Amino acid sequence: MPIPRRALLAAPFLASRAAVAAPPASAAHLPRWRGFNLLEKFDRAHPQPFREADFDIIAGWGFDFVRLPLHYRVWTEAPGRYDERQLAEIDQAVRWGRARGIHVDLCLHTAPGYNVGDGYAEERAAGLDLWGEGEPGEAARAQFAEQWRMFAARYRGIPAAALSFNLVNEPPEISGETYLRSARPAVEAIRREDPGRLIIADGAGGTDGGRLPVPALIPLGLAQSTRGYRPLALSHYRAPWMLGADMWPVPTWPVRNVMNQFLFGAEKPQFQSPLTLAVDLPARTALGVHIAYVSGHAQLVVGANGAREFDRTLRPTPDGGGWKRLIDTPTPGAWQALYDTDLTAELPAGTREITLEVLDGDWLTFSQLSLASPGRRIELTPGLSAWPVRQQRFTLAADGEPVPAHGAATYGRDDLWRDEILPWQRLQAQGVGVHVGEWGCNMWTPHAVALAWMRDNLANFRRAGWGWALWNLRGELGPLDSGRPDVRYEAWRGHRLDRAMLDLLRGG
Repeated sequence: MPIPRRALLAAPFLASRAAVAAPPASAAHLPRWRGFNLLEKFDRAHPQPFREADFDIIAGWGFDFVRLPLHYRVWTEAPGRYDERQLAEIDQAVRWGRARGIHVDLCLHTAPGYNVGDGYAEERAAGLDLWGEGEPGEAARAQFAEQWRMFAARYRGIPAAALSFNLVNEPPEISGETYLRSARPAVEAIRREDPGRLIIADGAGGTDGGRLPVPALIPLGLAQSTRGYRPLALSHYRAPWMLGADMWPVPTWPVRNVMNQFLFGAEKPQFQSPLTLAVDLPARTALGVHIAYVSGHAQLVVGANGAREFDRTLRPTPDGGGWKRLIDTPTPGAWQALYDTDLTAELPAGTREITLEVLDGDWLTFSQLSLASPGRRIELTPGLSAWPVRQQRFTLAADGEPVPAHGAATYGRDDLWRDEILPWQRLQAQGVGVHVGEWGCNMWTPHAVALAWMRDNLANFRRAGWGWALWNLRGELGPLDSGRPDVRYEAWRGHRLDRAMLDLLRGG
């Protein structure tokens, strides 16, 4: 039963019994915490109490961190009116963590006015937009700050080494100034109630949000959290929550085809560049392009030997545009969409060079290229889903493999270090602690590939001195009950244990 706000604020949070000592923590320097996300209050439709057994397992394995992705509507019946039963179950998780020396990180995975998935449209329909202008933005930011003020008052005085607040999960592709505008009121509300609380901000977005550092937040004195999901075509292969993931090729590690599925347009001039293929096409050839996603609008132009052979603008709107599924974005009037459709360009005989580029617009992704001529068909499937990088030039080998004109022909551990670690180390050098709040590999990625990729990520995290939290303890990405079809599981305490993954994680 909900209780009045005044009574809630007056109720002290009971300290845990004999809390285990933990290393000191500050926004400028985070300990190398390692652990898991626990998802009991991630889903608004089916919230569950957290499980004490999970904390026993995590501590027993030697890990010391849990992140709790939370949906604020689980306990929020109206602004400022909360369901105490749900909040008490979060209290319980905090106590269980403290008693076992496990740091607990609370994250609003769905916050007033924002969710990284389809819930964003639901929040906007309710008149809330955390990143927006006018009344929807102001109302969302006020409720966002009030949520964190409530938690700060509730947990006042618990050491930063035991508890942190992760403001909002994976903000979208927004400017640093927009992020700062939304974060500042919440940070100020927390610090009025509990000045010593450790606060963490996720990196900003794009299509795989949370992995871009945000220097604009440095004045707030926050730590920041990155992600470990790149390349998405490996970590999210066939993931049901990732639109278009069923169109990706079976992944390898290292990635053996470094063609990137993104083409950026004039709205991202620093990344706009053509995909160029050096070919030998003696006969007239049909170039098929399987379009996956379009953002905003995208003018796709195909050239052969410098001449324009195809020009089509894809513009998803609620009124139509040939898409299969429309996706809301933070920019009013701008949409993204899954197309899952083929376009065909006719190339003349004697074509030696093909270019594909987005001249006008934001970006698109393609999941396959095909070259079909009498008696011959070649299919090219991009192996990388890399954001945001420039396209490059490839030579089509005799066996149909695209060979990059410059750089390595594979993508592996050193490339992850360059793309995912170095940008954050530059932020770290400015006094910002860094942690990997989520990472992991979906169940449909071949197990040997997943373990090889995880081994290289763990080596990079260890080299950088960063802690991490795997997305699941139990479930598709975790060592328990993942449902992977190619694992020899071990029966363990009523679970199916992926011992190879657990050993790898403990070693990391």
